[in-house]
Amino acid sequence: MTISPAQIRAARALVEMDQAVLARNASVSRNTVVDFEKGRRMPNPNNLAAMRAALETAGVIFVDKNGDGPGVRLRKDVYEAEVAARAGAALRALKRE
Repeated sequence: MTISPAQIRAARALVEMDQAVLARNASVSRNTVVDFEKGRRMPNPNNLAAMRAALETAGVIFVDKNGDGPGVRLRKDVYEAEVAARAGAALRALKRE
């Protein structure tokens, strides 16, 4: 499956990961991430695989091209944990009022 620059940007947004953190987690340079996301150049296959793996470890699922095109989504357990954390934060805020 080929991963597009837009999928990398969307994946980072889903897990609230900036370019520097992705670069560090994938053991690539930040310029590799920036240049790929801007469409300036295609990273070598190992670097692209490392970026994908770093995002998948954070909970992203890359969706291959289907009827609606390629995309990304959160793994169910990551999504449910995020929802639970937000609900807990809302309850704590209510208790402080």
